[in-house]
Amino acid sequence: MVMYLILIVGAAVAVLPFIFTVSVSLMNLTEATGRTLIPSTPQWGNYTRAWQEAKFGLYFWNSVRIAFITVTGQVIFCTLAAYAFAQFEFPGKNFLFALLLSTLILPEAITWVPNFITVSWLGRVTPIQWINNWPALTVPFMASAFSILILRQFFQQIPGELWDSAQIDGAGYMRFLLQVVIPLSRPALVSVILFSFIGSWNALAWPILVTTTPDWRPISYGLYNFVDEGGAQTHLRMAGAVITILPLIIVYFFTQKQFTEGIATTGLKG
Repeated sequence: MVMYLILIVGAAVAVLPFIFTVSVSLMNLTEATGRTLIPSTPQWGNYTRAWQEAKFGLYFWNSVRIAFITVTGQVIFCTLAAYAFAQFEFPGKNFLFALLLSTLILPEAITWVPNFITVSWLGRVTPIQWINNWPALTVPFMASAFSILILRQFFQQIPGELWDSAQIDGAGYMRFLLQVVIPLSRPALVSVILFSFIGSWNALAWPILVTTTPDWRPISYGLYNFVDEGGAQTHLRMAGAVITILPLIIVYFFTQKQFTEGIATTGLKG
């Protein structure tokens, strides 16, 4: 009973900021800047105004493209890297994996300068424009140490007898990966997709660093359009925030079962 009460209180504390955000998004400016908790008359038009005034259509489409490219790249490259660490034996394997895991403790801001220098240099030596384009926004995030860790932990739980059976049937490493490992690893892959999607959708500092025009800036940048000389339009900003997080909630709603199973079976729980 006590455990349930603690969980209920914890859930209420976690959900309260989101409920308050929705409440403020339905207020007028006077109520939003006051101490009002519940709007007197819900202002549903705030969502239309937020979408139109902040050019959310452009930013939303940019975020969809950035998230799709980043998630696709991360699934491909992290799966191959995790498969190598789980399936193959090669000199320095444990050292390389430990070195990879050590990058998890580095603050993201530390990587901005070397990544910016790298994408700027690649933009000069390759025919593709990197700055103000999708390569600078997506390529640096197509390999994640955390995603590789999740997949590697799951791949290691696949029985070795399956590999022996696949060899008897004449399968190679790539066929074994595509026809056996990946179908069995759907919960872990869903977890990687969800984490990657959330990371790319919420990105803000890096997109601002590598873009100078709104052409490729994400939806989170649109929230800055509600601050002008007269101050912040809090009610529209909260409406924009609700629009911004809505895709994340929808994606989590459809993947929560696979996501929970993936976390529970990769040894990362607790």
